[in-house]
Amino acid sequence: MISSKVVMLTIGFAGQTLFFLRFFFQWLHSEKEKKSVIPEIFWYLSLGGGFLLLVYAIMREDIVFIVGQSTGTFIYLRNIYFIRRERRKAREKLKKMEKLNAG
Repeated sequence: MISSKVVMLTIGFAGQTLFFLRFFFQWLHSEKEKKSVIPEIFWYLSLGGGFLLLVYAIMREDIVFIVGQSTGTFIYLRNIYFIRRERRKAREKLKKMEKLNAG
């Protein structure tokens, strides 16, 4: 049987891995564009990493860590919302343009 400490450490390291990957992908995209860029995947990796680290902080009963990860998770969700809203508006605009061109 796996001990609770092993489970807790696995969750913590998984969260840290996702946090590392967000910066790794941001670096790759920035190098490709030759300027600082924050790709969409950055926010999803931030959300996943933040959530896992929040779970880890709760398991450790670390209030400082819990507050920090809670606020970060809200910010990541808000940025994902903005990205999806912008994409939806672009699709609606494209549909309107297609209707105008068709009729």
